[in-house]
Amino acid sequence: MDQKIRRYDLDWLRVIVFALLIFYHVGMFFVPWGWHIKNNDISEGMRWPMLFLNQWRLPILFVISGMGTYYALSKRSLWQFNLERFLRLGIPLGFGMLLIVPPQIYFERLATNEFVGSYFSYLTTEAYTGVYPEGNISWHHLWFLPYLFLYSLLLSPILVFLKNRHTKILQWLSRQLTKPFGFYIFIIPLYLIETLIEPFFPVTHALVDDWFTFINFMVLFFYGFLLISCGSIFWERIQLFKQRALWIGIIAFIIQTIIWVIGKDSIIIHFSEGMVKVVNLWSWILVLFGYAAKYLNRRSNILAYCNRAVYPFYILHQTITVGIGYYLMNLEWSITLKFIIMVLGTFLISWIIYHFIILKIPFLQPLFGLKKTYAQEK
Repeated sequence: MDQKIRRYDLDWLRVIVFALLIFYHVGMFFVPWGWHIKNNDISEGMRWPMLFLNQWRLPILFVISGMGTYYALSKRSLWQFNLERFLRLGIPLGFGMLLIVPPQIYFERLATNEFVGSYFSYLTTEAYTGVYPEGNISWHHLWFLPYLFLYSLLLSPILVFLKNRHTKILQWLSRQLTKPFGFYIFIIPLYLIETLIEPFFPVTHALVDDWFTFINFMVLFFYGFLLISCGSIFWERIQLFKQRALWIGIIAFIIQTIIWVIGKDSIIIHFSEGMVKVVNLWSWILVLFGYAAKYLNRRSNILAYCNRAVYPFYILHQTITVGIGYYLMNLEWSITLKFIIMVLGTFLISWIIYHFIILKIPFLQPLFGLKKTYAQEK
């Protein structure tokens, strides 16, 4: 990305949200919802911060990815862009499915008594047979990569067209952002997707049957491109709007929590909750962009290091988390102690592998989505 236009606040948000992913996946070990392995003691209270994070954590990542696409297309042809996306996303996905994800499934099979034996025995007999969950071939947490690649591939002709020719759409959108609640025009498609598609397509992350997730996140990816295309208007307006978005987000999450606690389901509640949900998630995305633009748009060496480490950390972290969790799951230790051990252990082991192995061995770097230098990353 050109240094003159680089948004360091977007880099910080990317680092922060991916760091939260580690906390979130550690939390999945303790909450009542299903996950790959579970602790012997489940925490009911932990579900509320997890539900809060879950509303906007993934949506903002796809918005940021759409913003990054704007800059990537600025210095690449359509062919170069899609080839680069394949190399940056496809190679780590294939590598991850072959070597990073299998240990997770191994620990899961051990925990459920579906396999008994060494990891070598599992790797040579069952690791590459069948499709998960019946079989053992899966992308698990790496599902983000094929989705992002397909969004880039499918939308890139439209994005190039918008960027190079169709300024009237962007001018109209920029005018909407100057209105008091113009940012909320974006919730209309999100609401329609939430109420008309979500009930029929549960989240699977399996791509082929995951229509709600696929369409919802593709729209958010497109939003990121549109917002960044508005240029200075977006950044000026989001800083002015951030406090209002914060209050709207707080109120929306309180209402949504009340609906969850009541737990009743009806057509009225479904359509009402759908609106509350999209207002809530979109408000927190605006809040994060607004406060990051005000306080985080500055360069630092720490940011440069962390921003480059994000991709390898993302690829590595869940395997490490599941591995640590497997050896803690049946111990009669407190949830707090286990949580701390898993968070610190995941960060520390990911950092050791990244800093002392990946950065020292050049041929490993493309397998983890890295280029030769930080300046080339975008």
